[in-house]
Amino acid sequence: MNIYQEAAKHIIDSRYCVAFTGAGISVESGIPPFRGRNGLWNKYDPRSFEIDYFLQNSARSWEIIRDIFYDLFGQVHPNTAHYALAEMEKRGLLKSVITQNIDNLHKDAGNKEVYEFHGSLKEIICLGCEQKVNVAQVDMNRLPPTCLMCGGLMKPDVVFFGEAIPKHAASRSIDAAQKADCMILIGTTGTVAPANMIPSRAKAGGTTIIEINPDPSEYTNRITDIFIRDNATKAMEHLMDAINELN
Repeated sequence: MNIYQEAAKHIIDSRYCVAFTGAGISVESGIPPFRGRNGLWNKYDPRSFEIDYFLQNSARSWEIIRDIFYDLFGQVHPNTAHYALAEMEKRGLLKSVITQNIDNLHKDAGNKEVYEFHGSLKEIICLGCEQKVNVAQVDMNRLPPTCLMCGGLMKPDVVFFGEAIPKHAASRSIDAAQKADCMILIGTTGTVAPANMIPSRAKAGGTTIIEINPDPSEYTNRITDIFIRDNATKAMEHLMDAINELN
């Protein structure tokens, strides 16, 4: 039995399998990671994404947000790895996806149960009345956008530095991790807190951890049971082949 067959067997035999994804799953869709050699933080000052900076420099912050996220992210599409997770959920092999990503690609691929730990770029929220609207309704030539209901400043419905994780996302993610008897980690380094505690919480409950990463992460030698060293798309293609053989 090779490593893919071993991982596939754990997934098929599991009662409650959950995926936990990071930037690495979206890199092959054309989205650069935030950290690392080609990361966005090498080109842009991370302070631009601090909530205090945003409140004091909302027009400038929105221009940067538009250039990075909406001009770039609006051109990307789910890849093989995203579609594989959606297929696994459709077949009842995967209960939910916990993602640190804000690109909405899991939902675009077809996953229904997605817990977006850091929010999503698809919506913007009013900081006054908390009204949410789809970003497609926003004129990116007139920044910063203001709320049609109360006139308040609007921001992407994502977690900025200095903001708390949304309660519903945190509680659903923790609940899924505690229920899981199998967790698939894909493209996450394990360095971003507090999200990085979720796999450890699952492991503490006896969960089998399957990790897919091109390089070892903070999890590999600490909690990972099966380490598949490859990029997300190739690994998920092989994993789905193994699942199809065994199931």
